Amino acid sequence: MSILSRRTFAISTLALLAACGKPPKPVPAFNRYAGPPVTQVSINKGQRRMHLLSGSSVIKSYDVSLGNQPAGHKQFSGDGKTPEGVYFIDRFNPRSAFHLSVGISYPNPNDRAFAQAYGRDPGGDIFIHGRGPQGNTLFPQQRDWTAGCIAVTDQEIEEIYAMLMPGTPIVIYP
Repeated sequence: MSILSRRTFAISTLALLAACGKPPKPVPAFNRYAGPPVTQVSINKGQRRMHLLSGSSVIKSYDVSLGNQPAGHKQFSGDGKTPEGVYFIDRFNPRSAFHLSVGISYPNPNDRAFAQAYGRDPGGDIFIHGRGPQGNTLFPQQRDWTAGCIAVTDQEIEEIYAMLMPGTPIVIYP
């Protein structure tokens, strides 16, 4: 490698590092799960309870927090509601601002069509997530504080994250 090539490489590398800003958030250590497979997630919004099931057996249950306007089905972006209906686990975010997060496939085609009929955006980015570093101080008095997501403690999302697989159905009841 010539001196000019090395100098160009070094300058390019420094420019790339400077453009990246602060270093990425470290990925939390992951739990391992060796129990029975989770075949469904069931959430009862009225009871603020989530159950992870294998077949018809409940493996684990959690208390949850919901969107800041918990009554009713999510219809539009910014309505503060948690969706109701059948969805699927569709993604995992190890660098979530809320510790870890597991994505829910909202909006589905029916949700999109409903919002479109009103000329509105159905919203999106609905997750099961932890509280994150600000969660315990940002909303200490509110039970339901998310923008429409389902929140558990950071320790609980670590368990849930390890137990779920993409494509697992999630049924959210009123």
